[in-house]
Amino acid sequence: MNQVHIGLIGAGFLAQTRLRNYTRTRGAAVVAVAASSPESATAFASGSRDAGLVTNDELQAMESVEALLAREDIDVVDLCVPNPIHRPLTERAAAAGKHVICTKPLVGFPGANADDPGDPTPDAQAMVDACTAANVHLMYAENWIYAPSIRKAAALHAASNGVLLEMRGWEAHSGSHAEYAKSWATAGGGALLRLGSHPIGAMLQLKEEEGLRLHGKPTKVSAVTATTADLTRTTGLTEANTRIATGWLDVENWGMAVLHFEDGSRGIVYGSDNCLGGMQSRLELNSSNAQYQCNLSPNDLLRSYAHDATTFDQEYLMEKVDTHAGWNTPIPDEDWSSGQLGMCQAFVADLQSDRKPLADGSLGVEVMRVLAAAYQSARSGNIMEIYRR
Repeated sequence: MNQVHIGLIGAGFLAQTRLRNYTRTRGAAVVAVAASSPESATAFASGSRDAGLVTNDELQAMESVEALLAREDIDVVDLCVPNPIHRPLTERAAAAGKHVICTKPLVGFPGANADDPGDPTPDAQAMVDACTAANVHLMYAENWIYAPSIRKAAALHAASNGVLLEMRGWEAHSGSHAEYAKSWATAGGGALLRLGSHPIGAMLQLKEEEGLRLHGKPTKVSAVTATTADLTRTTGLTEANTRIATGWLDVENWGMAVLHFEDGSRGIVYGSDNCLGGMQSRLELNSSNAQYQCNLSPNDLLRSYAHDATTFDQEYLMEKVDTHAGWNTPIPDEDWSSGQLGMCQAFVADLQSDRKPLADGSLGVEVMRVLAAAYQSARSGNIMEIYRR
């Protein structure tokens, strides 16, 4: 196909990010949006036109998901919706003959709460199976894998012919853009799922590439050790002395996991909603003959100082920065450095060439397998081995 016609499902922060990046992608055209209500879709389309991202006839607000999927001109749908509805929407899109881009994580946990999380891997595998049966691609939208710093580190690592021994990765926020993230029922997990899935996905991809290069098969995770907590329940914390998000209902706002790879190497992952000063997304790699430090956010391409928060008025600096006063790290192109732009461009090019994406549904399933073991470990206090059938 020459031009890829995209339908967005969802009208929140993530859908805005995707639209912004597709407008910078050669061969991409976002032609329709559907959301939880016709009003939300209309507001999204109208706001996108007001922002100059699309013209009046380029983006149509649809009354329903069914109406969007019925359009013959749409090649692929991008799911920018809560985790629990990823599977049903993927199955409906595949049945309609549409390729699917699904944001990470592939699914949420199906259980009632963290004490009984259930196993998410059958739902994740069902998404892969539905797309395979319909002969459409399932693309796993993990932007870390496409971040320029991580792709360059991967290239350097391959050239070095070394072995990754220790990986440390984390994403830290001051809270979520979405209120539904505070509840297990609507998010299917907390910070370990929502934020920790980023470094987990990147580590799995890097060890897969390394294993194929050295041994002809991917190097996978064999066991996981993990712990989780809601640190806003720490004694002494009050609404008066905190600026991080509170009100987490039954999900963790902090989680840490140690990934035991089958070759003996380790990956240390954490996701946290206890970080002020802007979002942190970092991956550090220690190999047998080199070291790499990937700073997705913040990075120091630009540093700024202002004596008070009004100096820069409403100018955007970086995601989740809590004040414009003092020293800051305004990111000149956050979509590029985070991998969002490269991911959108790669997915469109993959569809144009009908080739397997670097990050596909099978990677998403592996991430869920690791996360399932992590939550089991956090609950039991034991090392959880991953048995492969």
